[in-house]
Amino acid sequence: MGKPLIIQESDDKRIKFLKKAFGLHRKIDVIRAGLNLLEQEAEYIKRVKQWKHAVQLVVKSSQVINKEFQAHSGMKSKGRVGKA
Repeated sequence: MGKPLIIQESDDKRIKFLKKAFGLHRKIDVIRAGLNLLEQEAEYIKRVKQWKHAVQLVVKSSQVINKEFQAHSGMKSKGRVGKA
């Protein structure tokens, strides 16, 4: 059997409002919808952290490679950029 959940009166009012607003039939449907949204947000935060970590790993090597390309760029060193 499920675990009992004690809901405060103010929360109960919010749940009833959401039930009506979204056409849900049971309180648990509102709770599950909220949990789904929280899980999606948690996954998004996890992905953002992974992307930031990946960027930090490649940023230094990327800067070195960009400097190498700039140093050997024929267009930049011969003043051809922007001239016809």
